[in-house]
Amino acid sequence: MIVRKNMGRAKSLLMLLIVLGFSFATYNLVSMIIDHNKNEGLVADESFGGRKVMGSAKSSSKYHVALTATDAAYSQWQCRIMYYWYKKVRDMPGSDMGKFTRILHSGRADQLMNEIPTFVADPLPEGLDRGYIVLNRPWAFVQWLEKANIEEEYILMAEPDHIFVNPLPNLASRTQPAGFPFFYIKPAENEKIIRKFYPEEKGPVTDVDPIGNSPVIIQKSLMEEIAPSWVNISLRMKDDPETDKAFGWVLEMYAYAVASALHGVKHILRKDFMLQPPWDLHVGKKFIIHYTYGCDYNLKGELTYGKIGEWRFDKRTYLTGPPPKNLSLPPPGVPESVVRLVKMVNEATANIPQWDTLNRS
Repeated sequence: MIVRKNMGRAKSLLMLLIVLGFSFATYNLVSMIIDHNKNEGLVADESFGGRKVMGSAKSSSKYHVALTATDAAYSQWQCRIMYYWYKKVRDMPGSDMGKFTRILHSGRADQLMNEIPTFVADPLPEGLDRGYIVLNRPWAFVQWLEKANIEEEYILMAEPDHIFVNPLPNLASRTQPAGFPFFYIKPAENEKIIRKFYPEEKGPVTDVDPIGNSPVIIQKSLMEEIAPSWVNISLRMKDDPETDKAFGWVLEMYAYAVASALHGVKHILRKDFMLQPPWDLHVGKKFIIHYTYGCDYNLKGELTYGKIGEWRFDKRTYLTGPPPKNLSLPPPGVPESVVRLVKMVNEATANIPQWDTLNRS
């Protein structure tokens, strides 16, 4: 039974942010080096239906941008930049963007309520996330889908460290969502673990797409089916020591992929959905910049990943407050994707009111 959690975590917020930052950094570095008893369900699953989804013609319907976030300063400044660029590209030719909601899963209103359209969701009950804050994301989506008035037929699931670099059309079809394939989500190489949650009678392990929930554009009705399963599988995976150890920070991503497969949903895999500096060098016609990786370079413009560079941009540098305005541009020779990222951050910070003072811990 879900009960409202009394939020009183202010004293531990800084430590949580530090742990979060180092968890991200450790995971990112290791992932790149490696490869250029079950809980009772928290919510009731709907029938899987056993259908195997085939693609149909692309839809031109609008999608609702749904951004999950916390009330930490680290999350807030990223949300402000993301929302700034959403407003810039929303009405450009080629965009199918509809309305925008920040799904705030900290359980209480924060200082951005009047700046960004926000739905406040309850976090999981005390201790259930075991320090894995992202586990609140699927539960927040369940609440939002149940309680909010969502006018659009489709939903884009997004994250604070996304910047819309080109107008984004609806890449999904009525029966097939669109998702970004992550090289480090490898269901086939983790079949022994995947089979704990996606048994053989459901189908081949290749039915599980190499994706997370974000970025994904999906029809709202499909999301309403998948979300409760996503919650339950996330909790079951976290409760299984072998799975928790194997999947680590991307456990919730695997849970979404498995939940989708259990509902017979296959995604259209779009590599152009997103680029990730510093590994993706050019923006081109891609739609979203995902700045999860640190960008470290020497003054010759050479990448020094894993070692702090003479020039750097890493979001984890700014755990307790926003980056300053007018960040220095990278030295000559740094890829266009990194230059574009810094210029877009600078434009946003120059135009967002109270940038230096509003969102600090």
